[in-house]
Amino acid sequence: MSKIYAVGDIQGCAPSLKALVKKLPQKSKMIFLGDLVNRGPDSLGSLRQLKVLQEAGRAECILGNHDLHLLAIDAGLRKTKGLDTVDSILNAPDRDELIDWLRKRPMALSNGRVLTVHAGVLPQWDLQQTIECAQEVEKALRKKTYKDFLANMYGNTPNKWSSSLKGYEKLRVITNALTRMRFCTPGGQMEFESKEGLEQGPAGYIPWFGVPKRKTQDTLIYFGHWSTLGLMRKQNVIGLDTGCVWGGKLTAIEVAESGKDSKKSEVIQVAGYDHPLRM
Repeated sequence: MSKIYAVGDIQGCAPSLKALVKKLPQKSKMIFLGDLVNRGPDSLGSLRQLKVLQEAGRAECILGNHDLHLLAIDAGLRKTKGLDTVDSILNAPDRDELIDWLRKRPMALSNGRVLTVHAGVLPQWDLQQTIECAQEVEKALRKKTYKDFLANMYGNTPNKWSSSLKGYEKLRVITNALTRMRFCTPGGQMEFESKEGLEQGPAGYIPWFGVPKRKTQDTLIYFGHWSTLGLMRKQNVIGLDTGCVWGGKLTAIEVAESGKDSKKSEVIQVAGYDHPLRM
């Protein structure tokens, strides 16, 4: 059976992606944890590489907040920001093909034991509900009317899960949890501004994976999005955004069958991008 590696945020660092794939075993498969593009030196090259890997059956790519940002820009709903590096995609001859491929990527993946997401999981969701919620957003993105979803995707409210949520409000909460969340209250109220490490969260908020009795605490979860954590290996939660775009590394780790096994998992890293604005 082929080894499977979870890979942290690439953010358009195509040279690092190419170097990492070369270091991985030839028949291995990869799950990229979102933020495939933006901020790095070659978002177009990254997207093209990932599309080839996915279509060859070697990889799958989860959507992150930067990937959704690209989809919204392509749809004419957002404008590029100062540090964005997606113009090469927007000006590419294969732009439509790449965007169509991107919006058909998953929001989360699971084999029934292990869960991979970009940012986090709300404490009220168990594994099955997480996947079902992710699939609701995926369905909206794959419709011909997907731009309607993108037009209603942004906003910080509602900031908490409720089983009574419907329509775009429900989809917005799901999207924010899976692609933006770092801290939340023990009751699952999300906070979106803080990007600091574990101990520097706002008063009353804790890291999403630190919520007592969250329903996925027995599920092994791999996630990205939180570069200030670096490579984090805790019981049943593994953070893999090691700041590739900010002069850190691009990290892959062999996906284990359980949290206990994950302590022995192989880690493979390559150098990241020496960003001119890195801190």
